[in-house]
Amino acid sequence: MENPLLLSPQLSASSRMKQLYKSMKPFSKDGAKMEAKNGAQEKKNRLSLLLKKSELHPNPTHLDTFEKLTNASSDSPEEIKKWGESFDKLISQKAGMVAFTAFLKSEFSEENIEFWMACEDYKKIKDPVQLALKAKEIYKSFIEKDAPKEVNLDFNTKECASQNISHPTLNSFDTAQTKIYTLMEQDSYPRFLKSNLYSDLLNGRPLGYSALRRRSRSFTFNEFKDAQPDFAIWL
Repeated sequence: MENPLLLSPQLSASSRMKQLYKSMKPFSKDGAKMEAKNGAQEKKNRLSLLLKKSELHPNPTHLDTFEKLTNASSDSPEEIKKWGESFDKLISQKAGMVAFTAFLKSEFSEENIEFWMACEDYKKIKDPVQLALKAKEIYKSFIEKDAPKEVNLDFNTKECASQNISHPTLNSFDTAQTKIYTLMEQDSYPRFLKSNLYSDLLNGRPLGYSALRRRSRSFTFNEFKDAQPDFAIWL
């Protein structure tokens, strides 16, 4: 009697393929589960890191600012709400200045408020010798090309400041200071009012609460929106 496998070679090949598929499927499925498990653990670790950090978490270089912000958060909501009335009211208050400076640091543009404050201090100097020294310091720090804290000024304003420091007066930087003030008022100030920092201070929440809450929601949705049930892997 002839061997049935020889009589039906196609059936035999099909059977072997089915057996091979059955033997591979558990392995592939287990591998996929292991990969998914590892991915979930990685996401969990990343979320843990997010939970440990706030938008303005203190670090060795910003401890002083963080402590001042903590003090600013103790201001009454009524006082903090006034910051939203005008840019002048914001920076005229010590706590408001601290909060706005911290916001600019988060945007890497703190040189603007530092320049403005340097100009304010400059105008209080009465000694001509000290005035000349301070004028050169401000120019080298904020205005000259490639200055370490160069502010965004047009060519004519820079040239005017350059000429003024040769015979400095209390008004040598008025034009430049006004332009930077306007830049902060029209550009940075509106963003500050919409920031997590201002929202947390205004509502008496812990610093960084809004950012952490948004990041947690974003993490949950974005990281798992493409997740599929196990059976979908085999479709």
